Amino acid sequence: MNDKEIREIINDLTLEEKIKMIHGAGLFRTEGVERKKIPPLRFSDGPLGVRNEFPDASWVPYGYTDDFVSYLPSGTALASTWNPELSYRCGQVLGEEARGRGKDMILGPGINIMRSPLCGRNFEYMSEDPFLVSKICVPYIRGVQENDVSVCVKHFAVNNQETERLEVNVEVSERALHEIYFPAFKAAVEEGDAYAFMCAYNRWEGLHCSANKRLLTQILKSDWHFDGVVVSDWGAVHDSKGAAEAGLDIDMNVTYDFDNYCFARPLMEEVKSGHVDEKIIDDKVARILGLMDKIHIFSSERKEGCFNTPEHQKAALDIARESVILLKNQNCSGKKILPLNKKEIKTIAVIGENADILQSHAGGSAEIKSLYEITPLLGITMAAGGNISVKYERGYSPDSAKADDLRASALKLAQECDAVIYVGGCAHYNPKFQMGTNAIGVSKDDEPCRIDSEGFDRDDLTLPYGQDVLLCELLKLRPDTVTVIFSGNAVDMSRWINSTAALIQTTYNGMEGGRALAEVIFGKVNPSGKLPYTILKQLADCPAHSAGDFPGDVTGDVKTVHYREGIFVGYRYFETFRKESEFCFGHGLSYTDFEYSDLNVIQMDSQRIKAVLNVKNTGARYGKETVQIYLSPVNPKTERSIKELKAFKKIELEAGETKRVVFEIHKKDFARFDENRQCWITDSGKYEIMAGSSVKDIRLKSSVELSEGFYEK
Repeated sequence: MNDKEIREIINDLTLEEKIKMIHGAGLFRTEGVERKKIPPLRFSDGPLGVRNEFPDASWVPYGYTDDFVSYLPSGTALASTWNPELSYRCGQVLGEEARGRGKDMILGPGINIMRSPLCGRNFEYMSEDPFLVSKICVPYIRGVQENDVSVCVKHFAVNNQETERLEVNVEVSERALHEIYFPAFKAAVEEGDAYAFMCAYNRWEGLHCSANKRLLTQILKSDWHFDGVVVSDWGAVHDSKGAAEAGLDIDMNVTYDFDNYCFARPLMEEVKSGHVDEKIIDDKVARILGLMDKIHIFSSERKEGCFNTPEHQKAALDIARESVILLKNQNCSGKKILPLNKKEIKTIAVIGENADILQSHAGGSAEIKSLYEITPLLGITMAAGGNISVKYERGYSPDSAKADDLRASALKLAQECDAVIYVGGCAHYNPKFQMGTNAIGVSKDDEPCRIDSEGFDRDDLTLPYGQDVLLCELLKLRPDTVTVIFSGNAVDMSRWINSTAALIQTTYNGMEGGRALAEVIFGKVNPSGKLPYTILKQLADCPAHSAGDFPGDVTGDVKTVHYREGIFVGYRYFETFRKESEFCFGHGLSYTDFEYSDLNVIQMDSQRIKAVLNVKNTGARYGKETVQIYLSPVNPKTERSIKELKAFKKIELEAGETKRVVFEIHKKDFARFDENRQCWITDSGKYEIMAGSSVKDIRLKSSVELSEGFYEK
């Protein structure tokens, strides 16, 4: 469908028909125009899978048996793989399942930066680093959209907390916006060709994002040349005229009075009274028709999709396998605990409520109706086989009255078994914390919030339900315990980290997550996950809390959060100001070892540099390593982070094998954003190029001299 055909359709539509196309006519659909054979747009939540079916006017699902789907690893899990190919496969699966369920748009991916580990939706997001987010989200977007389904990249912009998310105003520097918070969204447009964006609830520069013309029209549609559709978050629109003129295209909400949505009767009255130009409505309809054409909604050859296939389950397993992160694997005498040798074990104690709870049905809009979900307990039992007796104790629960008895039973079991695996951490659900239908989290008492869920931020980094007490006693009794922490971001490990010899970090890893975890524990799979965020020693070390503020001043009528840390988010802060972390960004161990050598930096031309190095697997088994390239200015002329991730590759190596790894680095990769000139500048001078296994584990360095360069924003 070309522009002329779209204009002809719009010219034949009445104002009433056009208005119907730009607001919700059901909780997850717009209205079509039957006279012109224009169907409605059908949406589904979908960061972890296609959500179950809802009636048009009820948040109570139908409850049928025809909407079970594949439960996919979370955004954090994808980023933990550091594998863009797996991200693409995840997008393909989600696109096929969305199309198979008759959906036109999937409400994801969520690509907001992990500014604070407390953010309740971090598990949906990908990383604290904008480059890593960009490289993981772009193939995901392509994978979804190749299946005639649009993504809806969210939440644009600076939506980095759940506390007062509907009203809080974000104050952030232009430089931080362009260097930290915008790059992944820009990549989603320019590299991913995303068909739709979702505006955030919060305010920026005093205006709700839904009514922020600078954000939606100037930056997104003009500067970045986005020709797609901007959809509101559900209930994010407060001003019909302001949002319409700002560049919002579709108004969705959580209520059932569809004719009273801001873009329904109120906007029609604004147009009829002459307060809003009808051409603004025409542009929205044109964008919607353009999106429909891109996903072949008018074509008989549109892809039909499929869901719950063995191929989808295999993809979920492959992703989960590479997302498991081995943080520590050595006791005080230097002995490695993992992998466990099944031939030496007759009994295994699995301890921890997280080993035996389902995660797919909670977490806010990320909840889905999974065809199945392999828990850690099930995965371990399946992998152990019939010659090993796997015994389970809960160890802790949300009911504090049971804490002493549960802990005593767990410690007794630990003494009786050959091996102990503790599976703890956070979860999506606590009955005392519920999502309201107004998109606001509701707490039922004064208990600290320590869940990973939309609508809530954690109150602190402490493990919930007295787990620290249990872990300390367990590790004192059994220092060979394999500790597994299940969370969407960092937790406080300070009370027991020096006592544990084997530590695994995992997250919401989808329907095959328990199987993948067990395969790593028993050595069928060699772990290759790397941290996409920093694990802090204490919350006070987080720059959002020490330099900026979180969640901000949210007690008065004017709610504001100040991003005073500027560009120093995550590892940029820890490296530049030499702060110690518990585990650094990019860290993740293997059951084998890798040796880096022979870094050679070649100036290809005035704009391109080639970095070449060798990586050898010096261990006794096959493994995967993620080679990370960080750039560092020597004697910078302005405030800079001393390390920035600008390239990475995940490679596979047989035992004893050496591979040559090649990176192409562009001169703009060395640039900073200049607020005065409103452009990117590469300062002249010397820069180090570092190759390593993590931001701290730098194996090789070289340097390059660059002349000054200027680049448009």
